[in-house]
Amino acid sequence: MECKVKWTGDGMSFVAETGSNHALVMDGAPEAGGRNLAPRPMELLLAGTGGCAAFDVVLILKKGRHAVTGCEVSLQAERAEAEPRVFTHIHFHFRVSGKQLKQDAVARAIELSKDKYCSASIMLGKTATITHDFEIVES
Repeated sequence: MECKVKWTGDGMSFVAETGSNHALVMDGAPEAGGRNLAPRPMELLLAGTGGCAAFDVVLILKKGRHAVTGCEVSLQAERAEAEPRVFTHIHFHFRVSGKQLKQDAVARAIELSKDKYCSASIMLGKTATITHDFEIVES
């Protein structure tokens, strides 16, 4: 995996170019010299972690032939007060939609993601306490 991050030369904005040929912009908070034009790098780290976990949950449910129609994960994170301001707690709330989804199937998909498949959350779990809960919405 590769990525190149380049300062735009303007404030504290950066452009990342990924190995899969996609680009995204990051910016800092105004108090740090940024102009609030794009997400902060730590916000992207959190978003990537949520994406990784949601990807796993959907894939696991689909492979199990469950009728999943939607998956949304809300993340709440706390960071250390002192530098380095690592994540110290992250809570994942999954909202999984589908037809006749079973509690145990959704719980198992989340557990497999948490314990085995989601590289991002497993890595962040080295500094943060990670918790999960979920709800099922019939659709």
